[in-house]
Amino acid sequence: MIGPSSDVAEIVAHLETLRSEENISGMARFGIVTETALGISNPDLQKIARTIKRDHGRALALWRTGIREARMLAIYTADPAALTPAEARAWSEDFASWEIVDTAADLFTEAPFWRELIDEFAGDGREFVRRTAFAMIAGAVVHNKQEPDATFIAYLPLIEAYSTDPRNFVKKAVNWALRNIGKRNRTCHAPALALSEKLAASIDKTARWIGKDAVRELSNEKVLARLKS
Repeated sequence: MIGPSSDVAEIVAHLETLRSEENISGMARFGIVTETALGISNPDLQKIARTIKRDHGRALALWRTGIREARMLAIYTADPAALTPAEARAWSEDFASWEIVDTAADLFTEAPFWRELIDEFAGDGREFVRRTAFAMIAGAVVHNKQEPDATFIAYLPLIEAYSTDPRNFVKKAVNWALRNIGKRNRTCHAPALALSEKLAASIDKTARWIGKDAVRELSNEKVLARLKS
């Protein structure tokens, strides 16, 4: 049995016993990179993470295995208070799947230096690193409840700046960040909707898609009814 004292080799050996070729095929259909996957679901990985507990040093070692499931466990069991900017950057060098990116983005936004990573990652030309920046914004809007609205409103120019990046995993994250800002509360809604309408009228195809999709959601009656002042 694995537990809090289990080392990387023991954890990986346990993961290998749970390998499922059927699940690997299913993951591929959802665009998850499966070259190193064992086919273990995220709910099952989360259970394992709760069993082995948080251990930052071990998490870094799990990441270095390159195995998809070990890397997910690394994210789940890393300590955001111990995470350094250098470690976050090192992980970003390996980003090649939206699933890993979006999960790591939540971890990164718990770290004290999360804002500096957003600006840095947005300016990075690599598709999955740039996606990380906007996935972080989208996640922080929801999870960092004590963060002032001004922080997120200030990201709207960054969203506009990268709204013309046509790459699938970037444009969807830019759109996601814009919609989440607009749904945070009424204070954030107005400027986010204004940008959405501006992008919807853009001559650029990608910006226009991002804007129209955001306008559609931010104008939805159910969304408006849920907004808090």
